[in-house]
Amino acid sequence: MKQDMIVILDMGSTENTVLARAIRELGVYSEIHPHDITAEELRRLDNVKGIILNGGENRVVDGQAVEVRPEIYDCKIPVMAADHPTARCEQKLAGLPDKETLKAFVFDECKAEANWNMKNFIEDQVELIRRQVGDRKVLLALSGGVDSSVVAAMLLKAIGQQLTCVHVNHGLMRKNESENVVEVFKNQLHANLIYVDATERFLGKLDGVSDPEQKRKIIGGEFIRVFEEEARKLDGIEFLGQGTIYPDIIESGTKTAKMVKSHHNVGGLPEDLQFELVEPLKQLFKDEVRACGIELGLPEHMVYRQPFPGPGLGVRCLGAITRDRLEAVRESDAILREEFAAAGLDGKVWQYFTVVPDFKSVGMKNHERSFDYMVIIRAINTVDAMTATVEKVDWEVLEKITNRILAEVGNVNRVCYDMSPKPPATIEFE
Repeated sequence: MKQDMIVILDMGSTENTVLARAIRELGVYSEIHPHDITAEELRRLDNVKGIILNGGENRVVDGQAVEVRPEIYDCKIPVMAADHPTARCEQKLAGLPDKETLKAFVFDECKAEANWNMKNFIEDQVELIRRQVGDRKVLLALSGGVDSSVVAAMLLKAIGQQLTCVHVNHGLMRKNESENVVEVFKNQLHANLIYVDATERFLGKLDGVSDPEQKRKIIGGEFIRVFEEEARKLDGIEFLGQGTIYPDIIESGTKTAKMVKSHHNVGGLPEDLQFELVEPLKQLFKDEVRACGIELGLPEHMVYRQPFPGPGLGVRCLGAITRDRLEAVRESDAILREEFAAAGLDGKVWQYFTVVPDFKSVGMKNHERSFDYMVIIRAINTVDAMTATVEKVDWEVLEKITNRILAEVGNVNRVCYDMSPKPPATIEFE
């Protein structure tokens, strides 16, 4: 990487990402590393201009006080400490630095240049990908999600037809989603794209399965099998493109930060499929991934796509999946997204979707008794996905959405709005 870097050493803080983001907002690249990094490991990092020891409440690991290796202070790199009173440096703060203090350290003391931007990042990654891959081939599972779409665009820019993308339609995609993937990547970007319609295969495996965790395992496991089958048909594939992003790595935990969730690359591919990973987005936060996608020329509707679970609509069709309820979820979700966009809520609300439970209620449709399903709308806001609040949608907007769902979606006679925050509820509705 050509950009200057400020290294954050995790001394037990829960706000490492807050500090990293603050530095990047100044136009300077930052990375988080373990507190016990060696001087040699530090020297191998590119263009390190400064070090911040970011302390916090987790000050003891395995009975030992958290401290940096003494050799770090001898690297002739400026050091600042935040909430780490035992630090051996002149600038020691009681908490995170404010913006002016941070700017003074980064630019005046460290002499870092504000050269962290998407154009430079993409140039760097294209060069690194070409160096890593050479004239060999890369395989990518292209879901149509933000991360995999941006990886695909990056790899296309770097190696063109050496990339093969596989898009598996498991029948649980949102309305027109697979069609959009084909349109953008095959017809517009001319990617080497293999489209697999495995709808019948997936729905057959899910027949009669009501437990949400079991549904997730079936969908994930079957996806791996389909992807494996397609991979075995191809010759000369040595690399696997992966949409790993920086929060995935951070959330896997360090010695002084508790694990949020396990980070895995290709959960469950057979050992005889030996691929080397290509992970060009692993340095980016989610909003930076979106900015990267725009810089690469992807359409906004794809880059700002709503968060979508890997099992797709399978987790939003509650209980055992039936085709009529799956279609009700798909159509009601499309209506919700259309009306949120028309009301200007698509850029305001973090996540919004519909679910259809596996029970019916009595109602009236076409002047006669009906016994049909209900649609539940969920719209929530969050910063870190650990907690979430419910969006207070204007009544007129909800009324319009309700009227459209009741008029346009078959087998539905009732619409409800989920008022549950997280906790105690979860973001998804399973």
